[in-house]
Amino acid sequence: MGLKTQINEDMKVAMRAKEARRLSVIRLLLAAIKQREVDEREILDDQQIIRVIEKMIKQRRESVAQYEKASRTDLVEAENFELGVLQAYLPQPFTEVEIEAAVAAAVTESGAKSVRDMGKVMAILKSKLAGRADMAAVSALVKGSLGN
Repeated sequence: MGLKTQINEDMKVAMRAKEARRLSVIRLLLAAIKQREVDEREILDDQQIIRVIEKMIKQRRESVAQYEKASRTDLVEAENFELGVLQAYLPQPFTEVEIEAAVAAAVTESGAKSVRDMGKVMAILKSKLAGRADMAAVSALVKGSLGN
């Protein structure tokens, strides 16, 4: 079953169970997917849908940070709920050991010698780790391994 089909099925389940908050988040996700499909004039595949979800997750995390600074616990709780719903659609994340192994393999594969070659390494890793690892953390790992 495709990711978009799964999201639609989850929307129906949330409607039947009268889970208003969950239903609202799923509808926001479907609206974002539909908007991207209209903008690009194509049907999104699972990888493209994952990128939409990642973008929404990033937005929620930034909002949580802002709300925490403003001491708005009610809004922090709401954003964290949305984060939980959205993260359920992402593939199982890689472990730290798996990420480190992928970084080492990508550095070897690209022949990178210094931080200047970081773009080559990140291009390899982006396709392998997309949706399953925090790319900012991966970038820091790559920079650390090339800085030596």
